Amino acid sequence: MAKDKHYIVGIHVDDRIKRASDVQHLLTDYGCNIKTRIGLHEATGQFCAGYGLILLEMIGDPAKVDELSQKLDTIDGVSVQQMVFDHP
Repeated sequence: MAKDKHYIVGIHVDDRIKRASDVQHLLTDYGCNIKTRIGLHEATGQFCAGYGLILLEMIGDPAKVDELSQKLDTIDGVSVQQMVFDHP
C-alpha cells in the first residue's frame, strides 16, 4: 500500500447552476473510486459565487481517474487538473 500513488483531481466549474447536474452524474458514476470530495465556492451572508472548485481524492485503478477526468473535461465550462504523488 505504501507504494501506491496518491491521485488528486481538481475540477473547476464556471457556472455551478448550469453544470451541477452533469458533473454530479459523473461523480455518482465513479463514486466507488472517490475516497474524499471537497467542494469550495465563495459564499458570504450576502453573496454566493456561481463558480466553484471540487477536489477529489481518488482510489483504485489509475485508468478510472483518467477516464473520469477526460469525461468531466468534455463538459462545457468545466476544466480538470490532476496531481499525482508517488510514495517511496
